[in-house]
Amino acid sequence: MTAAATNDIAAARERIDLLRREVSRVYVGSLRPVDTILLALLARGHALLEGVPGVAKTTLVKAFATALGCSARRIQFTPDLLPADITGTYVLSPRDGTFSLRAGPIFANIVLADEINRAPAKTQSALLEAMQERQVTIEGDRFELPAPFLVLATQNPIDLEGTYPLPEAQIDRFLVRVAMGYPAPREEVQMLKAHGVESPVAHPVLDAASAARLQVVASTVHVEDDLYDYAVGLTAFTRSHPRVALGASPRATLGLIQAAKAWALIEGRPFVTPDDLRIVAPSVLGHRLVMTAEAEAEPRAQERLIEEALSKVSFRRGMRAV
Repeated sequence: MTAAATNDIAAARERIDLLRREVSRVYVGSLRPVDTILLALLARGHALLEGVPGVAKTTLVKAFATALGCSARRIQFTPDLLPADITGTYVLSPRDGTFSLRAGPIFANIVLADEINRAPAKTQSALLEAMQERQVTIEGDRFELPAPFLVLATQNPIDLEGTYPLPEAQIDRFLVRVAMGYPAPREEVQMLKAHGVESPVAHPVLDAASAARLQVVASTVHVEDDLYDYAVGLTAFTRSHPRVALGASPRATLGLIQAAKAWALIEGRPFVTPDDLRIVAPSVLGHRLVMTAEAEAEPRAQERLIEEALSKVSFRRGMRAV
């Protein structure tokens, strides 16, 4: 590795640590959700935050967007929300009789899709093209979205009344799922002290150009050929398991590698290790698995299957020709 590449990794690590510290001033709790969202940003993916009401999902997302220094828009998903409310539409100007584009909230670097499962399927699908292609089509015209582009969606996995479960095609577009539970007692006390008088406010510490540069550095992290085989082995295990109705897709395998590269950068390393893949596997693969009806009734079915895959699929280093 060249000295310039080493310097890029070190500089990226400093910026990442600065971002984490700023977000942690506002969001009090485990750093794991912060790192998982950061992982999605670095890997050019999207994140789905799941948790019961009141565990600071929206607070975390807003703090992250503000600290990142990028444009951010919030979309409150409701049953009457229309696709055009997300993407935008053409409006007629009475003065000159021409149509002009009124851009929707999707045209931002960070898009907070709050309670995404409260909108019907046709509205949810308005995000599919944006999340996958980084573009939207309005009345036949294509428009590029700003870079970087990151969708952070929240949903309550417990509340089923008035909700529309995300279809598998859309869930597969999320690189990671961030499971947010209750804070530890000490963290909750710290939260009460921090937010008791006046809630702290995050301040921008990066900008869009810096975030895009971090994504470029993450893409240059080295991956050995043996690790590609290991990633394929993990996803293939889910496809052949008798308790899985629909296993991880090839997009999931690609996401596993991208997430591992991002995690290596967060750790300040220019290369991926087997442990990087093991660390990111639960966040990348768990939400993509469709279990059989019998297995779905069991608690933590997806998590337990990922644990089984990690324990049974071993990493083997291939022989190198001298």
